[in-house]
Amino acid sequence: MKVKIKLDCIMPVFETLISDKLTVVLDIGAAFTKFGFTGEFAPRAIFRTEVRCKRKNQMRRIWDFESVDDLYDLLVEFIYNIYFKFALLSPKDRPIVVVESLLCPTLFRETLAKVLFSHYEISMMFTLPSHLVSLSSLAIETAMVVDVGYKEAVIIPICHGIPLIEAWQALPIGGEAIHNNLRRLLDSNNTGIHNLPDSIIEDIKIRCCFVTEKSRAEQLASSKSDISVCPEVKYPVEGTQSILVSGKVREKAFEILYEEDNDHLCLSTSILDALLQTNMDLRYKLAENILLIGGTTMAPGFKARLKEELEKQLTFDRYKKLNIKTFAFHVPPCKENYAAWLGGAIYGATELLNMKAVTKEFYFKENRLPDWANLKDNIRNI
Repeated sequence: MKVKIKLDCIMPVFETLISDKLTVVLDIGAAFTKFGFTGEFAPRAIFRTEVRCKRKNQMRRIWDFESVDDLYDLLVEFIYNIYFKFALLSPKDRPIVVVESLLCPTLFRETLAKVLFSHYEISMMFTLPSHLVSLSSLAIETAMVVDVGYKEAVIIPICHGIPLIEAWQALPIGGEAIHNNLRRLLDSNNTGIHNLPDSIIEDIKIRCCFVTEKSRAEQLASSKSDISVCPEVKYPVEGTQSILVSGKVREKAFEILYEEDNDHLCLSTSILDALLQTNMDLRYKLAENILLIGGTTMAPGFKARLKEELEKQLTFDRYKKLNIKTFAFHVPPCKENYAAWLGGAIYGATELLNMKAVTKEFYFKENRLPDWANLKDNIRNI
């Protein structure tokens, strides 16, 4: 019996595999890097932003570089692993899309460009602001984008497709601050195990901890309260030992995000401060279009607690003049930890890649990347 195969159904698969038009999309975060190709709905791989240093023969985070030369060496090895371990294609004469924060250090982005253009000889590089491109999957142009990553929380309002840099807010509260708080809480409970690696602390945070309600958080903070806490959990370590994660620790791990510092700043006040810096006509629309991105925002109860905190802050005189009644949050069509990557994959599949990308010829002529903070790149010819 002869079997007929429809070639028109199979060829698109092979075209995707062997096409010379594959464009890599990278989102290099402080803790994790997202890798994939333009036009895809999810990254091919999410891995730690670290590489094995040949000089010291140990794993090192890219962002913990000691000097410019050290960063260059780390990025050379890091990009090599991406192309020849995950992408399985040569970077030479191929474009790349890099999703970055608007507050990305110039030193890092210039060194990355040098590695890509000089060492790996890519054809063009398309850099995209993470806060802006995150809105592309929602098909909206105005929103308050709250990015809570590993190192910090950055809030930037996007109005009609333009990031309002003058209204940005940033605080050093994120995954790292939660890890430090969780480690302190575990040590105070006399677990008997100290100096836990960050990978175990992160796993305890993901598997055992959650963001509790504001009323319960206030009762847990009071020493006189006899509130019943959630059940404790025994977390196994190295197969023979275990860490006792009490109910209070599970509920208090994320409280560092909402505790006001000496300047009365926390995650909720930063969002409201950003609203205060925007035009009065845009405040209502921004408050009703809040987009949360970053891995930290994926914690259970995060969105509900943040709404509680925002509504509570509105009762204070400092924010009464906003005259905002409600807050609304978007639900992106993907996980929050790669929402910015997905936006980069969408933008990279459009004609903007060929129109706005920095080519190899331009880079070697100028020896730098265009930057919004550089006045030379913002002067328009009249």
